[in-house]
Amino acid sequence: MRDTFPEAHVHPAIQEKIATYRREQVDQVKELIRAHRVAVVGMSQNPFPKKARRLLDEKGISYEYLGLGSYMSEWKPRLVLKMWTGWPTFPMIFVDGVLIGGFEDLQRIEASGELGRTLAAPRVG
Repeated sequence: MRDTFPEAHVHPAIQEKIATYRREQVDQVKELIRAHRVAVVGMSQNPFPKKARRLLDEKGISYEYLGLGSYMSEWKPRLVLKMWTGWPTFPMIFVDGVLIGGFEDLQRIEASGELGRTLAAPRVG
């Protein structure tokens, strides 16, 4: 498990600020992953979200995509998602609500057959 700063060591006066920082962005992604078996959160100008989408398209796997700006725009919404998930890069790919990582991780689980097996089974959760 990743190391995060202990909540017990956060002054009470700022706990609410931390808990609600850009909550609407996190809520948007929570809804996206709740509503879709496969969800990809990416950004323009980055080739890896495009590669992930191309792989999913080639395999005929349905997904929902959320694009959040480019390198020079919408960095704050992307930052909060990095803080929330702990995943440092884009895309962020979710399968049945589980963060599987980025493009290379998607490639690996698709090649192993894990992605196909997961999506062939009824959705859990």
